[in-house]
Amino acid sequence: MGRKGEALTAKYLKKRGYKILKRNFKTPFGETDILAKKGDTFCLVEVKARTTDAFGLPSEAIDKRKRERYRKMALYLCDLLGEEVPVRFDVASVTEQGLEYFEGAFI
Repeated sequence: MGRKGEALTAKYLKKRGYKILKRNFKTPFGETDILAKKGDTFCLVEVKARTTDAFGLPSEAIDKRKRERYRKMALYLCDLLGEEVPVRFDVASVTEQGLEYFEGAFI
């Protein structure tokens, strides 16, 4: 379900004008499922996929620890690029009912 969720999310983003820079972008702080860019903004996208929402929505699985890791990944990206760039954290919640996309899901 995870790979299908990532593929569905990448397709969704492309249709909306995003450029997919990397899938499974690895950093010393963890991995983001999709690194995309729209305009000047880089988007670190976490894809959460579930076959059922019996234990809550997939997007609800982003806890404080994971948000902190994403902040560190954003700093790493800026360091890699050699400049401070606009970065946004997005979450794609994929279930059998479809995809919900949350821009700026957390700070």
